[in-house]
Amino acid sequence: MSPARPTIKIAVPNKGSLSESASAMLREAGYAQRSDPKELVLFDEANGVEFFYLRPRDIAVYVGEGTLDVGLTGRDMLLDSHAPATEVMPLGFGRSRFRFAAPVDADLSVEKLQGLRLATSYPGLVETYLAERGVSTRLIKLDGAVETAIRLGVADVIADVVETGTTLRQAGLSLFGEPILQSEGILIRRSDAPEPPGLAQLVRRLNGVLVARNYVMMDYDVSAEVVEAACTITPGLESPTVAPLARQGWHAVRAMVPKPDAQQVMDDLWELGARAILVTDIAACRI
Repeated sequence: MSPARPTIKIAVPNKGSLSESASAMLREAGYAQRSDPKELVLFDEANGVEFFYLRPRDIAVYVGEGTLDVGLTGRDMLLDSHAPATEVMPLGFGRSRFRFAAPVDADLSVEKLQGLRLATSYPGLVETYLAERGVSTRLIKLDGAVETAIRLGVADVIADVVETGTTLRQAGLSLFGEPILQSEGILIRRSDAPEPPGLAQLVRRLNGVLVARNYVMMDYDVSAEVVEAACTITPGLESPTVAPLARQGWHAVRAMVPKPDAQQVMDDLWELGARAILVTDIAACRI
């Protein structure tokens, strides 16, 4: 019997800050992932998916041209590419800001960039941003270490991805202006093209991973007198599950709670009179 044909072809970053997080999320979603970083193609026969491991910057191009159906990449890379691809959903990892930076005493603003030399690894993204504001600069494309461009006399100002800002401060630079872009890992598909087979299932699975990562399941017992107030504290995604206990006048309640709020919610429930409050992680879900 010949092997099954893939129903969807997915591009995954092969290296860089997005690579490990993208593969980890796909594993949590139930897809096979490569064990050898040198592997460039992987066919997940059980799910009918073929994965292609590519340079993160190239993914939007392959998807936009229709060579591959969908891809996981950064929002900054998608916008910089100008490829005919569109964002399907954010993936919650690889968050960063894209900012302008200059020497501390430069006293610059976006309006003052007119005619200056600007170094960046994302010329397409920066050019679009400045053009929308009527500003023209001399763009200098660098592949890395953009923060050294000013010290070496290549540029007057830079635009770069910023996570903590430590590297820029060490280079004697300070940020100015509003963030050019809030970026993160995203799922993309080709613009103005029919939805590829398997995309709906992929989105459901990835959404399930996001919910499982961001929510916990909370169970507790509470008296009938305050059960309504308790449900206000834990409304769940739709509504909590409430069931009578063998103990007269008491109910068991179960609801999903945002993970960052879990400790405070338990405190609030305890003060209300709830007892036997338990929190468990969610391994997987469909919402």
